[in-house]
Amino acid sequence: MSSAPTTPATDPAKAALIALHRGLERLGPGSDAVSRDILKALPRLPSPPRLADLGCGSGAASLMLAAHFQAPVLAVDLSAEFLGDLAHRAAARGLGALIRPVLADMGALDWPEASLDLLWSEGAAYNLGFAGALGAWRRLLAPLGVAVVSELSWHVPNPPEEAAAYWRAAYPDVSDEAGNRARAEAAGYRLLGLRRLPRQAWWDSYYDPLLARIAKLRPGGSPELAEAIAETETEIDIFRRFGDSYGYTFYILGAD
Repeated sequence: MSSAPTTPATDPAKAALIALHRGLERLGPGSDAVSRDILKALPRLPSPPRLADLGCGSGAASLMLAAHFQAPVLAVDLSAEFLGDLAHRAAARGLGALIRPVLADMGALDWPEASLDLLWSEGAAYNLGFAGALGAWRRLLAPLGVAVVSELSWHVPNPPEEAAAYWRAAYPDVSDEAGNRARAEAAGYRLLGLRRLPRQAWWDSYYDPLLARIAKLRPGGSPELAEAIAETETEIDIFRRFGDSYGYTFYILGAD
């Protein structure tokens, strides 16, 4: 899948994926410009809002939220390595007091009900499946709270078979936007809006930096790292050829 795992490095394969992504600003495709546009269009939130970034990785969205709202952000991930990277970045940007790293399973948070005004998650819901993530998180949203969740989605009605076969194997839960809207509504949300991540953002924010990282790590890497690199290069090749047929869609969801 097109981001680093948000699970502990308990085996060599996961450790290789984490090593492949260490030091990257983003662990999956994203865009600060798109995210800021979404923030500007959100319904009015309490001041200060209660914020969380679930599956935060190295924290690009956490830092953006903290800077935008000047409010604390609960940054949740199962990788201590990535949370450590986030803490260093937050300190360097003068946001250390606002970033609160939480080493936890984002699918099993024991936080009080209705404890969040804005729940943000970029490219991480797939770890639980889109429906599973939304179901697990719904109880956390306050009345009139908002969830912004990006999810890999088909953008054409009949995707090319090679791309469809690849993603059926890599992420069987992938659906189109209509299907994901239905999943969100079934989980108790109402759709406030959609925003697609531009194709170029995949290259600028993720794939180009990742390819540069691969070039540095490839010589002398472990067998597990070599396998992780090969799988990543296959994913990138699929996107290079078929990226017009799918991408990330941000689902902006309200709590009734």
